[in-house]
Amino acid sequence: MLWRTQQFEFRFPRPALVMGIVNVTPDSFFDGGRFLDAPAAVAHALQLVEQGAEILDIGGESTRPGASPVSEAEELRRVMPVVEQLAGRVTVPISIDTVKPGVARAALAAGASLVNDVAANRDDTALWEVVAEARAGYVCTHMQGTPQTMQVNPAYTDVVREVGEFFFERIRRLSHCGVGREQIILDPGIGFGKAVEHNLQLLGAAGSFAGLDRPLLVGVSRKSFIGKLLGAEMSARLPAALACACMAVASGVQIVRAHDVAETVQAIRMTEAILAKRKT
Repeated sequence: MLWRTQQFEFRFPRPALVMGIVNVTPDSFFDGGRFLDAPAAVAHALQLVEQGAEILDIGGESTRPGASPVSEAEELRRVMPVVEQLAGRVTVPISIDTVKPGVARAALAAGASLVNDVAANRDDTALWEVVAEARAGYVCTHMQGTPQTMQVNPAYTDVVREVGEFFFERIRRLSHCGVGREQIILDPGIGFGKAVEHNLQLLGAAGSFAGLDRPLLVGVSRKSFIGKLLGAEMSARLPAALACACMAVASGVQIVRAHDVAETVQAIRMTEAILAKRKT
């Protein structure tokens, strides 16, 4: 299976990729405000690459449950200096985590090569057209509602089936907009409009999406469903997040989005080493 994002190509099966998170925001749940200053964000991103991140995900608008939206101008002010400085210093794909076509266009022009879109449930096609024109990679994320409403009583009849149907329909619509199948990554959106039980079902059934023949990405890093299930504060959720990441990789997930890159890389590589011996 081939994934192409502009000049970068990855062929699977191969060791799982870790996407390092760089939040250039004052209100993200884990590191809000720590990297709002561009030099601090760039330094953090470079550190994540040293720790093993093979993709960097730069975001200027928090998508935590209940987060307030920011203007396009403010989002551009936050992320563009970071993207511009990293573009000449790293040899890994830079992802722009945005729902705004204008931000995506500017970031791609400045050196990003991937758009991480948590609002793939959108009706308009403007962002998809930006992705198609730039021949960029695209993370298609399932979300029920919006960040402001997604955790208000999320409901499904069969969450795994419904997310799979969403992916199938989005791939079709993306194709109609000129986004090639080889550009697409699928993200079931853990924590995006899901109750604890929905998240567990999706993590347990990640392999069921293999028939779509696209790389799967999961983001479980210290998310609130872990706290709800185990009673753990955000600062104490790393062990559970690593367990989720390892289980996801064992189920066939190819990309893990994480704040704690060094720990995630080590846990995943050990998981892969064990799985390789199990197969023999």
